[in-house]
Order: sequence, then C-alpha cells, then structure tokens
Amino acid sequence: MRSSYRRNRWGGRPPARLAAVTLALAGTLLAGTACAVDADPADPSAEVVVPTGSASPAGATPAGPTPSAAASPPARVPDTLRFTARTLDGTQFSAADLTGKPVVLWFWAPWCATCASQAWTVAELAPKYRDTVPIVGVAGLGEQKAMKDFVREFDLAGTPQLDDRAGALWRRFEVVEQSTFLIVDRDGKLIHQGFLDGEDLSRRVAALAG
Repeated sequence: MRSSYRRNRWGGRPPARLAAVTLALAGTLLAGTACAVDADPADPSAEVVVPTGSASPAGATPAGPTPSAAASPPARVPDTLRFTARTLDGTQFSAADLTGKPVVLWFWAPWCATCASQAWTVAELAPKYRDTVPIVGVAGLGEQKAMKDFVREFDLAGTPQLDDRAGALWRRFEVVEQSTFLIVDRDGKLIHQGFLDGEDLSRRVAALAG
C-alpha cells in the first residue's frame, strides 16, 4: 500500500511502453475472469462458495446461508439418556431425543399392586406434560402380554412404555424394586431415584415444567 502513494520515477505519466504492458496484463486478467463466469453451472466443481466472514463484491449476494442462519451445534447427550429400546407396541425409542428436557422414567411390573395404584396418576400427567417433562414407562419382571394388558387397562398408551423384559435398563440404572421413579433434570443429572406417591410425583413434574 505504501508504494501506491509514492510518485513514480518518471515524475508523472509512465512511458508508453509501460502503459502497453499494463494494458496487456489487464486484458489477460479480464480473459481469465470471463472463463470463470462462463463455467457450466451444472458442473458442481464450478459452484462458487463465499466463505463465512469474507467480503463479497459490491451488489453481489453471498452464496449459502448467512452466519445468522447457520445451524446450531447439536446438544451433548448426557450419559443418563444414552440408551435405546423398543416400546411394547414395537416402536424404536431413543432416549437421546429427549436431550435438553427433564425426563421421568417409571419402572413398573404388570403384577405390582403399587404400580397399579400409581398408573392412574401417570396416565393423567403424561399427556399434559408430554412436551415439557416426558414420562417414560419401563416395564419389566413380567410377560409381554401381561404388560400390554396393564397398559390397556390403565390408559397408558399415550406415553412411551418400554419393553424391558430382559431387564437391561433395570440393571443399567440399578433398580431393585418396583415401583421406582427416576427423575433426570434438563442437564441430564439424576436428581431422584426411588418411590414417589401420586401427590409427590405431580408436584415434582409441575415444578420441572415451570
């Protein structure tokens, strides 16, 4: 940049020969530009991408999304939600999809009288808080038919009920009795594991939703 402000050694206009060389170089550059503009737009290698943060020519529209439209990085899945399973109706379930939300896991067995007494509360709360505090049942210690009958009897079909006949999730979370509730906060931290009656469950879910 400094040399652009320095007076040339000819004291004014450059000699004719230098001017001719300058014009020739300018012509070469223009010819190269014309080749780039005439490239086949159907050829992917001819696509022009303006890197984020670089300046665009005056009046030109940058290619691709603007920085404000760029996608946010995905949220980190906490260890507590790093599991998959199948529901009692055969649907694939991924706990990672619940990342960023408080989650209640309810471990129940189809022959458990205490679970039956809590089922009505779960059936009432689950649809109401489906989008804010998902409640997910984890059925174990029984036959699949008995589990499905339990879900149908207590109207639990409106919330995911996982088929854990093999006990994989019960062992993973070290659940040793039913009925047990695990509550995971929105950061993936386990904040409760154990028994909850209907009143306590309703109060805790409402607080997490607020």
